Amino acid sequence: MSKHIFITGGVVSGLGKGITGSSLGVLLKNSGLKIFMQKFDPYLNIDPGTMNPIEHGEVFVTNDGGETDLDLGHYERFIDVNLTKSSSYSAGRIYADALDIERQGGYKGKTVQVIPHITNLIKSKIYEVEKNNDYDVIISEIGGTVGDIESQPFLEAIRQIRMEKSKENVLFIHIALLPYLKVSNEFKTKPIQHSVKEMLSLGLQPDIIVARSEFSFEDKLKDKISSFCNVPKENVIECSDSDSIYKVPLIVQKSNMHKIVAKQLNLSLKDTDMSQWNSFVDNINASTEEVEITIVGKYVELSDAYLSVIESLKIAGYDLKHKIKLKWVNSRRISESNYEEILKDSKGILVPGGFGEEGIEGKICAAKYARVNNIPYLGICLGMQVACVEFARNVLNLKDASSTEINPNTNNPIIDILEGKNTKDIGGTLRLGAYKTTLLDNTLAKELYNSNEVIERHRHRYEFNNKYKEKFESNGMVFSGIYVEKNLVEIIEIPKNKFFIACQYHPEFTSRPNKPNPLFKGFIKSIIKNVQ
Repeated sequence: MSKHIFITGGVVSGLGKGITGSSLGVLLKNSGLKIFMQKFDPYLNIDPGTMNPIEHGEVFVTNDGGETDLDLGHYERFIDVNLTKSSSYSAGRIYADALDIERQGGYKGKTVQVIPHITNLIKSKIYEVEKNNDYDVIISEIGGTVGDIESQPFLEAIRQIRMEKSKENVLFIHIALLPYLKVSNEFKTKPIQHSVKEMLSLGLQPDIIVARSEFSFEDKLKDKISSFCNVPKENVIECSDSDSIYKVPLIVQKSNMHKIVAKQLNLSLKDTDMSQWNSFVDNINASTEEVEITIVGKYVELSDAYLSVIESLKIAGYDLKHKIKLKWVNSRRISESNYEEILKDSKGILVPGGFGEEGIEGKICAAKYARVNNIPYLGICLGMQVACVEFARNVLNLKDASSTEINPNTNNPIIDILEGKNTKDIGGTLRLGAYKTTLLDNTLAKELYNSNEVIERHRHRYEFNNKYKEKFESNGMVFSGIYVEKNLVEIIEIPKNKFFIACQYHPEFTSRPNKPNPLFKGFIKSIIKNVQ
């Protein structure tokens, strides 16, 4: 039987529930346990797939094609486990399932209510993972903060799980803000007290309290929090701000949180082996030189829209003992008249994924600048498509070349819709999840991956139009990666350039500490070499 850890947040959002849970997961995994993680979000969207990235941040895609919250990216990067659709549920998904059951007569004519029907569904999503797998520990994060009306069904569900399974099998970790007031030169524990009081009113008693603060605080504050919040002093964990999220597992290890968890849940831990993680942190500390990368995107107002791209660049940079300096450029600002001026100082250009017409011409200009000026270029998803359109326009001289996503009436649809795909709904109609790419010999892609094939994750609707393949190849472009089953282009490159490669998939979803995705590492290495 799996043990369950539920992580809740109080006072304000953004305190790092996901990072804390992931850090605990690293410690438990490296102590010999099998770990799985879940995220329950209170919003009413079915999933984040149709949400604006500026509103919600990136959509993280799992191997089995789940469009999930960006926290799952942190989970996977930290615990190095490929999660599934079962790792991410929204209130919208839960309510939709309940309504489907009701329409099909599954409730046998009874009145459908939040309790017990919605709470039972939430519990079933947790119990299904336990039933179908042999995980030692399932860590589940409840999104939002205690007190939010949207979160109440989830909090009631985990209260019931604790009642059903007992304290020896279920543990609550509550993360709350410990603010520091400069004007009075003191920390204030009241927000934590009120947050825990809110939990108690819902029937939830935290077992561990993580005090998130800007600065380290004195030990006597733990006594106060312990006294007012009904937890042992050693179960009050200090977690002050760190200059890198990847140092948090070491902070959590120092607090012995994993041992506190193991004691309550009667878990047997082996010696915790953090040698590889320590090696990664050593690389972070040793990274003193900077490498600058220009990211040309349409959602640059919120960096979380490209979270996995950013973390993949950092991970690859650390592997090469370099810090990453990002230069953000809004593709909406770029045009044929100004792109050379805007991009003139770029050391390397990355064009990430995106949807829709707005900002597309700016991305095409970015691909053109990189190709013409022999600047290292990495294109991801839409970044590959715009590179193909640019090549068609300016090398093949097909001036009206475009994607049918942008111009349905173009005479030269270089990028076109997948045959047979439903285009009425915008949710759930993409090519999603992991697909195999076969790599061609004597190509940059084969050299970088050092393999004949690679499995990467996708999230797109449009593909390269193979009718133009021969023209592209005869003019210097190489199609170095193919999804053989459907004969779809996965990777393009231009060999005469120092480094020009783009892929239809999302390599950022498979980067891990100490295991950077080869495309990111090769890209950064080429920039360093070019600058030197």
